[in-house]
Amino acid sequence: MITWQLKPFTELTTIQLYQLLKLRVDVFVVEQKCPYPELDDKDHQKDVYHLLGYDNDKLVACVRLLPKGVSYPSVSIGRVAISANHRSGGIGHQLLEEALRACQSLWPNESIEIGAQEYLEAFYTQHGFVKTSDMYLEDDIPHIDMILEK
Repeated sequence: MITWQLKPFTELTTIQLYQLLKLRVDVFVVEQKCPYPELDDKDHQKDVYHLLGYDNDKLVACVRLLPKGVSYPSVSIGRVAISANHRSGGIGHQLLEEALRACQSLWPNESIEIGAQEYLEAFYTQHGFVKTSDMYLEDDIPHIDMILEK
């Protein structure tokens, strides 16, 4: 069973920060073979939150929740990552559902925009997101913009 914690950057412990950055680097840089600037100065911005999913004491899932104006004109979700050995059993859906609940709590009735890897379009569509752009390359990975209208 996954337990969830929602924290602003300033409340992350050093261990949590290390685990968060390690998980994201393991998924986005190492696994996807994509050297890119993981530390993009958004994690610590005002009103940015981090949703952390733990299996016992091990961080296995995370997502970054951003207020309007940080990445998009709307609220946004980014850096959605799940450890390779936890990608079955619906944890991705649990993570996104928790993220959407947290966004609703933090920023009630606000639309949510994302830049999704193109192969995940059907996954996000299941949660109400609609494609709003043509495919574009971000760090040589096909992406599309999507929105969940409120």
